[in-house]
Amino acid sequence: MTARPANAHQARLLRLLRDGGPNSRAQLGDQIDLSRSKLAVEVERLLETGLVVADGLAASRGGRRSHNIRLAPALRFLGVDIGATSIDVAVTNAELEVLGHINQPMDVREGPVAVFEQVLSMAAKLRSSGLAEEFDGAGIGVPGPVRFPEGVPVAPPIMPGWDGFPVREALSQDLGCPVMVDNDVNLMAMGEQHAGVARSVGDFLCVKIGTGIGCGIVVGGEVYRGTTGSAGDIGHIQAVPDGRPCACGNRGCLEAHFSGAALARDATEAAQQGLSAELAARLEAAGTLSAVDVAAAAAAGDATALGLIREGGNRTGQVIAGLVSFFNPGLVVIGGGVTGLGHTLLAAIRTQVYRQSLPLATGNLPIVLGEGPTAGVIGAARLISDHLFSPA
Repeated sequence: MTARPANAHQARLLRLLRDGGPNSRAQLGDQIDLSRSKLAVEVERLLETGLVVADGLAASRGGRRSHNIRLAPALRFLGVDIGATSIDVAVTNAELEVLGHINQPMDVREGPVAVFEQVLSMAAKLRSSGLAEEFDGAGIGVPGPVRFPEGVPVAPPIMPGWDGFPVREALSQDLGCPVMVDNDVNLMAMGEQHAGVARSVGDFLCVKIGTGIGCGIVVGGEVYRGTTGSAGDIGHIQAVPDGRPCACGNRGCLEAHFSGAALARDATEAAQQGLSAELAARLEAAGTLSAVDVAAAAAAGDATALGLIREGGNRTGQVIAGLVSFFNPGLVVIGGGVTGLGHTLLAAIRTQVYRQSLPLATGNLPIVLGEGPTAGVIGAARLISDHLFSPA
C-alpha cells in the first residue's frame, strides 16, 4: 500500500468505509460535510489511488441509482498482540474482519529478538496459507508503556531487555510495511470499540487483567495515552498500604496482590498449606498452578479458589471505583486472561464499584466482560489503519 489519502475528507471517507463497510456515494454524502460535486471529486481521486473500488449499484433512493464503493479487497493488515506469556497474530482485511488468527505461548521476558522471531514466523505462516501476498501495514501491542510517537517501549516492569528497543523500526524493516506500536490494553480498548461491547460508547474504561493489570482510557472515541504514554497503568496504584513488594519497586500495588501471576502464587501457597484439596491435586499433577487452575477449582465449588477470586475482585473493584468517580465513564469493560474466572470475578468488581462510587456515576454504568481474545489483534489492525487512513 503506497497511496495515502490526500486530505482530511478522503481520510474521513476511508474510515467510514472501514467502519461501515461498502456504501453508496449518496449515503456517504449524508455522513460527510461536502457538496455533491466535491464528494464526487474526492471519491474519484480515491478510486484512482486504488484504495477504493466500485462495488456495483446501490439500492434506489427514488432517482438515478448511486454506485456502491468499498475499500480495496486486496488490502491486508497484520495485527500482533504480544502478552506476557503468549502472542496472538492475525490477518485482517481493510474492514478489519479477521481472516486468520494464530495464538502461541511465548514468555516476553525472553527479550525482543526472540519474541519477534516468533512473530515473524507466525506472520509467515499466515501469509503462506494464502491469506495475504504481502501486508500493507502492521499494528503491534506490547504489555508495557510505549512512547507512542517513536513506537518504543519505556521502562516496562515485566519486560526486561525491552526498554528503548526500536520495535517500530525493526519490524517495519523485517515486514516490509509501515508499523505502529502501542500498549496492549490500548489496542484491546480499540478492538472492543470497533467490533466488541463498546461499539456505541464514546467514553469508557477497558481493564485488562492478565499477568499484569492495565487500563485503556477512551475519551470522545479516542484513546488517551497521557504525556509520556503511561496513562492507565492502574496495576501500580496502591491497593494495600505497605503491602507486598511489586516488580516496579513499590509496595502494595494492585498488580502485586491480584493479577494472573499473583493469583497463581496465592493458589500455590494455599495448596501447599493444605487449604484446598482441589488446588493441591492440580499442583501435584502439573507441578505449577495458573489462573486457569483457580477458575477450574472455583467451578468445582472449591471455597478457597472462590475466596481468592472474590478477594482479588474486591481489590480491583476498589481501584476501579476511584477511576469511575474521577472519570465518569459510560462503560467499564473487563478483559484479559484472568477473565476466565468469569462472573465470580465480575460480581466482586461490580459490588465494590457500585458500593463506593457516587450513584450519579454508577446509576447507569454497565460493567461487562469483553468480547474475547481477538479484541487485541483487531485493535492492532485498527491502529495501523488509523495511521494509513490519515493524510500523509
